[in-house]
Amino acid sequence: MQDFTVSNDLLLDQTALRGRAAEDGYLFFRGLIDIDRLYALRRKLLALCMEAGWLNPGTDTMLGIAAEGFALFEGNPAYMAVYNRVMKLEAFHGFAHQPALLSMLDSLFGERTLVHPRNIARIVFPRLTAHTTPAHQDFIHIQGTEETWTAWIPLGDCARDLGSLAILAGSHKNGLYAVQPSLGAGGLKIDTDSLPYTWVASDFAAGDVVLFHSLTVHRGLPNKSQDRLRLSVDYRYQPMSHPVVADSLLPHYAQVTWDEVYADWISDWYQYYWRDMPLNVVERKSRAAGY
Repeated sequence: MQDFTVSNDLLLDQTALRGRAAEDGYLFFRGLIDIDRLYALRRKLLALCMEAGWLNPGTDTMLGIAAEGFALFEGNPAYMAVYNRVMKLEAFHGFAHQPALLSMLDSLFGERTLVHPRNIARIVFPRLTAHTTPAHQDFIHIQGTEETWTAWIPLGDCARDLGSLAILAGSHKNGLYAVQPSLGAGGLKIDTDSLPYTWVASDFAAGDVVLFHSLTVHRGLPNKSQDRLRLSVDYRYQPMSHPVVADSLLPHYAQVTWDEVYADWISDWYQYYWRDMPLNVVERKSRAAGY
């Protein structure tokens, strides 16, 4: 597996930035994310994990050392009870609106960026490799415009063995691939054995981010650590003039409402920010219609 190509040198070169995005289907940046905000968010997520009993009480909370006897995954009722509390964190939603990230995306899109409010957090337990996110494309889940890009940001240093992300570089060029049911987030996987592309991945330092096109095939790497949780966030962005599916404007999993999310926020800065934007909101198509 080859390393990601670092694209920091293209931040001030719009033509080259777009060219690499078009060729590789992903962009990887070192140190683009505000590290103080990152660690502040990590602390809040791990505090919720500690309250739920998921962390070893004799360790530093910020290390994310998992307690024995817990091996939870998305969809599990105990997992979702904590996840719905994560959905209410003001810092979690505000983290998606970082100026350095949005400036780069405005340059990539050539217009103002729409930040999807449907933000996603991942809390991956160790030794639960069967539920590692399989190879897939995001468009089948997002729809709207194919020009939606996902930013994957680990909340701390994240080596490959802790469960970082792998990308099939260039795989966005041939449309949608056939899928089959699978364990792991999203519940669908692609058989990539016959695809003529190369897997790329890297160890992440806190502050690094990888972004990828909605048709780019990617997968999680298994958390092979003995006892550490892997925390990451997924934020999605698109050109504002492109269509967006209505449910992309709802909280992830829609188990809480926006009013519930905002109930204890200090500021209204990121509340319902999309409602005054000139969006082209469309309905989701069924998979029978080709999705």
